[in-house]
This record gives sequence, C-alpha cells and structure tokens, in this order.
Amino acid sequence: MKKKLLFVLALLCCTAMLFAGGSGEDDSTVVKIGVFEPASGDNGAGGKQETLGIQYANYLTPTVMIGDTEYSVELVVADNESSNDRAATAAATLVNADVSVVLGSYGSGVSIAGSDTFRIAGVPAIGITCTNPQVTEGNTHYFRICYLDPFQGTVLANYAYDTLGARKVYCLAKLGDDYSGGLVNYFIERFTSLGGEVVSETFPDGNSDFTSYIANAKNSGCEVFFSPVSTEAAQLIINQAQSQGLGMPILAGDTWDSNVILQAAKGTDVDVTVTTFYPEGANPEFDAGFKEWVNADSTRLSNNGGDDTVAAVTAMGYDAYYFALQAIQNAGSKDPADVMEAIWSTEIDGVTGHIALEQVNGDAIRNTVYVKHANTETGGWDALPAVVVE
Repeated sequence: MKKKLLFVLALLCCTAMLFAGGSGEDDSTVVKIGVFEPASGDNGAGGKQETLGIQYANYLTPTVMIGDTEYSVELVVADNESSNDRAATAAATLVNADVSVVLGSYGSGVSIAGSDTFRIAGVPAIGITCTNPQVTEGNTHYFRICYLDPFQGTVLANYAYDTLGARKVYCLAKLGDDYSGGLVNYFIERFTSLGGEVVSETFPDGNSDFTSYIANAKNSGCEVFFSPVSTEAAQLIINQAQSQGLGMPILAGDTWDSNVILQAAKGTDVDVTVTTFYPEGANPEFDAGFKEWVNADSTRLSNNGGDDTVAAVTAMGYDAYYFALQAIQNAGSKDPADVMEAIWSTEIDGVTGHIALEQVNGDAIRNTVYVKHANTETGGWDALPAVVVE
C-alpha cells in the first residue's frame, strides 16, 4: 500500500509539472518579457497598436541568444485598462510571472502609477511612448526610448507660432491626466515665451460633450485649438468641431497619430496636424511586413483600428522589443537585475532611428519630431517636414 501511494503521488507530481509548463517547454530556456499596455479604457486603441508592434517583432524573432544558449521569448501581457488605479495590479501580474523586463506603457499616467511596483520588485521597465518626464525622473529602473514632452511641447508651440502664424491659442487638457496636462504646460511655457497668448481649460474624466469648450475657443478669438488628449476624446472633439464649425486648425501630440483619428476626420472640414515618432513610408520593408502580418489575422486587424495603417506607436513597440532583446544579450542573463544594469549601455539601430540612452535618467537621445497632417479626402496622413533640433 505504501509503495502504491508513493507511485500515485509521483504521478500526480509529474502531471502538475506538465500542466505548469503549458506546452511542456523547460522554463529554464524561456525568457519572459512583460507587456504593460492598455487594451481597454481611454487609451485602449493606442495600447493595442503599441502591443501589435511588440507582437510583430516577437513573431519575426521569437528567440534570443544568451551566451551559447538559445532561449524562447514569451510575451506576458497585462491590461492596465488605461487606469492609474489599475496600474499597480497589472504591474504586479507581470512581476509575479517572473518577467525579465517590462515594455510600456502607452500613457504616462499609468506608467508613473505602476512604476513603484516594478521598482520594489527590481524589474526594469522600458517606456515606449510615455513622454512625461516623471516616468524616468529620479529613478534607475524605468527607461525610455522616445522623446520627452518638453521637447515635443516646444516643437508644437514653435509650429503654432512660426508655421501657423498664431498669436492666440486655445489649450484643452484632461483634468488629472499627466500626459495631456504636462504637454499643455510645456506648450504654454514655450508659446508665451515667444510672445503668444493662451486660453487654457481642462475637462473632467468621463466627459463626452465638448461643445462648450469648442464654443469657448471660438468666442475667445483663438487661432489654433491645441488638445493632446486620448484618441477616445479626440474622436469626439473632431466630430463636435465639425458640427459646430470650429474654424481653426487643431494641433495635437502623438496620441492623435492613429487611424482612429483619420477615420473621424475623413470627409470633414476639420484641420488636424500632429507630432509623432515615425511616419509611414520611412522604412518600406518594415511597413510592408507589418501590413502583411496584420492583414493575415482578423483580430490583429481589429486591434489596429480595422485597417493596415502603420501607427508610429507600432513602430516604436517594434523597436522596444529589439532594444529589450539586445539588453538581455548584453546582460548575458535573463535575471532582471542583470538586464537592468545592461540597459544603460544598450544601443540599437531601429526603424524609428538610432536608440541610445543618456546616463542621468535613462531617456533616449532623440532630436527629431515628425509632423503629419490628416488628409480628409484620402483618409491618410500627409507627411510634413520633420523637425530636427541640433
């Protein structure tokens, strides 16, 4: 009876090990990369497109060499729901999954809110398009491969003043939102230093009626409407700007660089110009490969907004994955502490340009902002001259 009991226990143990391993692959040769992105909420559309870039890169390169051993790369995805309140829970999910490094998030607020969870666990995170300085400021575990809002805000203010000739601008941000509030503040700082005048307002969370804000912009005699908010709010602003006859150009930051915006603006009189990280056409090989991949699967196509437009955040997600793989290779280890140390000196040539980090906050050394104008006839982007700051 004792031998029979031992046999049964051994059998149960083996069965448990098999199910724990999922496909049965040895966890010792698997590297896990966390994907900390919104798949729902205000920034769900952008989060899905950023995730697609990571997934496409993983599809092309599903392994990484650590020393002489080839490791499979597994993506562990956690939806932070575009919510600062849910960010820590999503971050903890990734930490508990034993990831070596985390990528994300689309949205500076959730990146900041999830940061302490990664710090306490000793897991490095690489921001992809979260542009608020507070994401990396004063810490050594959160890094970033995109430019920052002080840079983007300055470019936008210069564009409004010099290119559009505006002397009075209406600014609208979401109350309590780190991204839109921060970018508006940097815009105002630069625009007023040039001699311009600003009318600034905020709207509360959950707001869907922008008619009063649009009316205020018109009645105040402003010449440009600047509102770098989420794609969800942006669609509503475009629709209501059309119905109310806004009559002035709209400027926005990288969150408006989405086919969701193009679809909303198509067939309207709304004039939309955005700054962003990558223009479709800059790397034809990447663009063609991504389009073929996204069109091959209905879920991927849906997550990309229903068509095969290449969003800048997708290209950035793609580069972030390869940056993480290079850091793992440089570390010669999948241990998060080793990867964190290696990130500081990691460099790659990505589809969005050369990526290297400055050694104070771990931010990317970037000097180029791309400018796009929504073509309301074709439903595509018209690329305008890029802004390079030496």
